Amino acid sequence: MQTLYTLSTLKGDVQPGEPQKLLQKHFDRSKDLLQYFIYFITEVAAYAERDSYKRSSKHLPTEHDLHVNTKIAGNEWLWKIKEDETLKDGWAKSKPDLQLDKELIQKLYSQLIETQQYKSYISTPARNRKTEKEMLEFIFEELVLPNEAFLSHLEEHYNNWDDDGEMVVHLVKGYLQKPGLVDTAKFMSPEKAQFAKNLLETVLEKEDQLESFIFPKLKNWDAERLAALDMILMKMGVAEFLYFETIPPKVTINEYIDLAKEYSTQQSGQFVNGILDNIHKEMAQNGKLHKTDYRKA
Repeated sequence: MQTLYTLSTLKGDVQPGEPQKLLQKHFDRSKDLLQYFIYFITEVAAYAERDSYKRSSKHLPTEHDLHVNTKIAGNEWLWKIKEDETLKDGWAKSKPDLQLDKELIQKLYSQLIETQQYKSYISTPARNRKTEKEMLEFIFEELVLPNEAFLSHLEEHYNNWDDDGEMVVHLVKGYLQKPGLVDTAKFMSPEKAQFAKNLLETVLEKEDQLESFIFPKLKNWDAERLAALDMILMKMGVAEFLYFETIPPKVTINEYIDLAKEYSTQQSGQFVNGILDNIHKEMAQNGKLHKTDYRKA
């Protein structure tokens, strides 16, 4: 949807291969957001060492300044993340340190060390695999994710946060379960990536045919005055009806209703629902709908 909308705003002819390149850029931006989110979490945990150094370097350090507990900086789960070769390669390319809000890192660390969970964690010198993991999850779920300043920080640096945020949060949560075993460079399965490419190419190549199903259903609507996203979503829906045999029509219709409600106008959900449902019924009556049972596909 994002790629098709971007293409609709471009002036002049679209060069061969450009749609696919734009789609890949969207994929890459989502990957960068995922990897940055993980990087930020590690920086909060690793700040203990910096805090210890700063305190001990004071002109007149207190006893507490000289004995800051840095157990979390050696957290085994943290180092599994830091030693993840895929992440290291990703960070080397995207350079997340250049956009890091160091003041925010410090503030979150200051909040962390005041929590009962943290105090309980450092009170035990021994390391336990379960508690090591839980400490990183606590930083993610209870400190970083609910923090409004952090979310604003993401929105400032990643214009795809609003679109990809829910997916990325889910992926971060999954990654923290098995750091190093989840390839963040391949956050999307090959099957899903190929589906997106196929759908994009189908909508572009079969545009005239897709419009031939949509335009007769518009009745008193002027196609030129429709919300651009509504037309894009309807074309995608009709493309799925015709060319993606394993996707049930109800799934297609519900998906594009939700997208229309979230990204287009207030009336778009109902409008897209009405048009796609009408087209679906007509296709079924005329024998133009050939679906395969997705459970057997």
